[in-house]
Amino acid sequence: MPSPARTTAKAAARTAGVSLGTYAILVAQALLARKRIGTTTDRPPSGNGLYGDDLPGEPLHCLLLGDSTMVGYGVKDVAHTPSALIGNGLSHLLDRPVRIRNESTVGARSRDLMHQITASDEQRPDLAIILIGANDITHQVPAKRSARRLAGAVSRLRSLGAEVVVGSVPDFGTIKPLPDPLRTVCRYWSRHLARRQTVAAVEAGARVVSLADVLEPLLLVKGDALFGDDRFHPSADGYSTVCGFLVAAGVAQWRSREEQPVEVGAVEQMPLGEAAEWASEHGGTEVAPAPRGRRWAAVLRRR
Repeated sequence: MPSPARTTAKAAARTAGVSLGTYAILVAQALLARKRIGTTTDRPPSGNGLYGDDLPGEPLHCLLLGDSTMVGYGVKDVAHTPSALIGNGLSHLLDRPVRIRNESTVGARSRDLMHQITASDEQRPDLAIILIGANDITHQVPAKRSARRLAGAVSRLRSLGAEVVVGSVPDFGTIKPLPDPLRTVCRYWSRHLARRQTVAAVEAGARVVSLADVLEPLLLVKGDALFGDDRFHPSADGYSTVCGFLVAAGVAQWRSREEQPVEVGAVEQMPLGEAAEWASEHGGTEVAPAPRGRRWAAVLRRR
């Protein structure tokens, strides 16, 4: 009869073998997905400039920060870039001119946000909108570290007098070039990071809008039309959908500053950790600081 120590050792060896085998499969799938997704040297038009210039009042200065999704990777028409979509949306809903400055860069991670803020220092923003996190996942940056860097960027923007909106990292489980089990693992990683981002950003004073699965329900209607040619980044329709949620959050955050709390939907207060958990599974949910205290959040469900 084998000794307990030998049995335990064999079990550990089998577990290690399975783990190494699974890891090898995930690495192989990741390399295949990267090959399928590919890259392009094309860059969209900048979209920087003044929107709603025929409207009265002083322009609201809006700074856009983040990665390729905020850049508008794959878009060829300036009207379909996040800069234009957000600029036009904000100016229309706030009934005032909006000047957009987009400092986002393809491949950016949370560690790059401070540099992007520094690049725009000569023009202090009234409102900043951040989309970041996807490259932290692909580069296996620990979620805690990524969220801490995001919180640092939010705190710096708040010290400059800006209202801040953060779009949490989308659910990677909706990306078609990712096969299982890689897609399942990436879905877990992305939702875990989204929860961390939500808690960190709200504690630093930002409003967070969950992008989780905001594209997934529409896939049943529009299918691949919501993804670009690389099947990873959004198409023009996809960018429009994402930016619609960001604009709504931006308007809500700005109006709260001006003491015009015009919110559409049910608003409730709950513990911040619980709010982050809910938001990570329900795209479109907004989580903002609550008067009740640092560990509480105001939750707005827009879907």
